[in-house]
Amino acid sequence: MSSRPGTRPSFGAILAGVVAIAALAAFAVWLVLNGENVVRSFFPPPPASTQAQEINSLYTIVFAIAAVIFFVVEALIIWSVVRYHRRPGDDELPPQTHGHNLAEVAWTVIPTVIVIFLFFVSWQTLNTVEATNPQPDLRVRAVAGQFQWTFDYLADDGETVLFSQTAPTGAEGGLFLPAGQTTHLYLTSPDVIHSFYVPEFLFKRDVVPGIVNEFDLTITADQAGQTYRGQCAELCGTGHRIMIFEVHALAPDQFQTWYDDKITAASATPTPAPSGAPGGPVITITAEEIKFLETQVSAPADTPFTIAFDNRDAGTPHDIDISDSSGTLVFDGEVFNGPELRNYSVPALPAGPYPFICSIHPTLMTGTLTVQ
Repeated sequence: MSSRPGTRPSFGAILAGVVAIAALAAFAVWLVLNGENVVRSFFPPPPASTQAQEINSLYTIVFAIAAVIFFVVEALIIWSVVRYHRRPGDDELPPQTHGHNLAEVAWTVIPTVIVIFLFFVSWQTLNTVEATNPQPDLRVRAVAGQFQWTFDYLADDGETVLFSQTAPTGAEGGLFLPAGQTTHLYLTSPDVIHSFYVPEFLFKRDVVPGIVNEFDLTITADQAGQTYRGQCAELCGTGHRIMIFEVHALAPDQFQTWYDDKITAASATPTPAPSGAPGGPVITITAEEIKFLETQVSAPADTPFTIAFDNRDAGTPHDIDISDSSGTLVFDGEVFNGPELRNYSVPALPAGPYPFICSIHPTLMTGTLTVQ
């Protein structure tokens, strides 16, 4: 009696096995090369303030509990599938368990204990983050308006404005804070709801019209020299996407130098505005909805002229800066909030094209002045 020949795997099965092994090998290599990034993707950005450290600790606790629950549940599911999967000849249901006091107590008590524990650690973290120092090192008011951030540095009374940062980004713009010291922030809005959000601070706070939201922020000392990107995290209108700002963390001595320079500049006697009617030809440029309505204007060569700049954006600062073809600034207009109309006295310029921008919104507000 001849033996039955063995069954050989088909070509398709072999190919599928090779592809599966190659995919697993590629995944393993990718995981080795990107393992750190994969792990970090489960967690928020590294905390940059003492308040953020508290929030990060709470997140880690919640994540650890969730991870344990996930793996326990998945392990039980896999064990149940392996242990109770149907085998040949299994034509009846296995014995059913109706009522199990230990199991019922376990799945009632364990979740209750977890929820109570999370309540207390969350309450403790909230109280720590919400705590304010009656004598902070610095007081700043962040004003969020459509569609611009302005930062007012205040005196100890929390009302008197010492100087303001009207440019929200750039080397000289944005919010400058001392690392290792406590800043008390006031959030206000003249129009609609906005939101103050910096990812590295691990929380956001709404800016509500008619309500002043306050909180303390202490950037850790080791973050001196860092710059963080902030944004409005509440859809506030058509210009929401441009409501960004920067936070510059400086060492205390560097911040004090910067702060003193700003106080000195704000206290200096301003140059008197020219009296009388605008001199020379008058050119009208209007700012509305974060754009120049007139993007192509002209002026006579070698003749002083006046730009009547009409800023129609309520609560939003604009200006006009004019450069020559090489990029050299030839006129720097004063920044002011709308709605307001101001006259800029521009000195005589030689013939040629001159790009002009709003220095607060340089990518959105551009135009060309042709001098001829």
